[in-house]
Amino acid sequence: MEQVEHEVQRDAFKTVTAFRTELYASLLTRGDALFELCDALLCTDGPVRTLVDLALAPEHRRGHGALYAGLNQGRIDVARLRRALAGVPLPRAADGRLVLAVDVSPWLRPDADTCSDRSFCHTFGRGLGKHQMVPGWPYSIVAALETGRTSWTALLDAIRLEPGADLAAVTAVQVREVVERLIAAGQWQPGQPDVLVVLDAGYDAPRIAYLLADMPIEVLGRLRSDRVMRNPVPVPWVCPPQGGRPPKHGGEFVFGTPDTWGEAAAVTSTDTERYGIATAQAWDRLHPRLTRRAAWGDHEGPLPIIEGTVIRLTVAKLPSGGVNKPVWLWWSGTGAAAEDVDRCWQAFLRRFDVEHTFRLLKQTLGWTRPKLRNSAAADRWTWLVLAAHAQLRLARPLARDLRRPWERPAEPNRLTPARVRRGFRNLRAKTGTPARAPKPTRPGPGRPLGSKNRRSATRHDVGRVLATGESYTRPTHHKKGTKPRRTTDDGRQRAARVTASAGDLQGANHGEQL
Repeated sequence: MEQVEHEVQRDAFKTVTAFRTELYASLLTRGDALFELCDALLCTDGPVRTLVDLALAPEHRRGHGALYAGLNQGRIDVARLRRALAGVPLPRAADGRLVLAVDVSPWLRPDADTCSDRSFCHTFGRGLGKHQMVPGWPYSIVAALETGRTSWTALLDAIRLEPGADLAAVTAVQVREVVERLIAAGQWQPGQPDVLVVLDAGYDAPRIAYLLADMPIEVLGRLRSDRVMRNPVPVPWVCPPQGGRPPKHGGEFVFGTPDTWGEAAAVTSTDTERYGIATAQAWDRLHPRLTRRAAWGDHEGPLPIIEGTVIRLTVAKLPSGGVNKPVWLWWSGTGAAAEDVDRCWQAFLRRFDVEHTFRLLKQTLGWTRPKLRNSAAADRWTWLVLAAHAQLRLARPLARDLRRPWERPAEPNRLTPARVRRGFRNLRAKTGTPARAPKPTRPGPGRPLGSKNRRSATRHDVGRVLATGESYTRPTHHKKGTKPRRTTDDGRQRAARVTASAGDLQGANHGEQL
């Protein structure tokens, strides 16, 4: 047993060392400063509050000027880093398939008028549980999910959504490129189960499945509870006496009307520890009725029929004690058996592990803490955070539980990412660093004492796109600096008019009293 554990740790050490070497090779410009910044992010005690505090870590041998220069002027070979993330060992489901989750997490910058490429990001829970649109940088992140309850995921890709981007089209391209890299890295072979992509309710799952129909991918997405789907046309179809062409769509399947559901193709019941009895009903070959508007307005030829399986999941209780509502899912496969239905809804529950990863990135690793002006610098910092998270996941077998006195002991294979991060400084001492030592330099003269900045930063509007596809621009009379500046004479004349009006009013009131 000890020999097997020793071999596992040895393989993990080799994997971590190889990934750190590949990470350093992907840092093309100012690579030493960027690599030491990533090490400081991993070895700093406690959550990251500000970016400049990382320059005080012993692992960051350079000054704070090199830190900001690396983010603002550095260059990362993102394609090579993506291939490195796809080539490391990835978690798999019980049947050996890869389960990927896609979600958007915003980097909110509501008051940063000098930041470019900002979009309105959908946020929930900011005060009284309201839905709000806040300016920021939305990032679409793809992660591989593990089995069972865990706070670990394997981050594979992250892209920043441009203002007015088509979410479904961008997601389809992103998932296609991720799966192609996984195939090139040997993570998927012909004959293995298709890759399952899990989406939340904000995505158009049928359209994404249509765009990825030529890939070994299955799409599982959540649907709103007010949706209406269509049944297939009954076969054989009986022509009415008045004649006419055969219909393309069958009867309606209204989620809120049980009378339209009909008999379910499969029904499963599973006893769970947290949710009690979980009951899943599945209806086969249901599809949405598409119309030539929005995303399908420019579609050439007849609109497709995108059939899939609709799953309705109900549980006996919720761990939080909240309102128990059914969950509607749409799976791109057809002819689902009982085991397929259970696999789908269980994989969807694992999608919430991505929320733990987002909380770790923002609250512990400080992903959204830096107040960066350039969106390209934000992209570089995002990739450094993803690389740091990948190193934490690869170092799980090598980490020791450095728990606080008030924390409960945890098994070595059940450590959270924050606990693994506590001991990464000890691991870094063994792996070493490929970054070169800094060269001694003298600080520049800087700005002369008492001088002011004469080059004001450019202000950018939040990116909005109209229904016509054109970008929205603020009207001229709403922009700052378009009104003529008021001179001193104009101010005196206005004051004189106000005084005269006040005198006339007092005289009129006095006359009325007499």
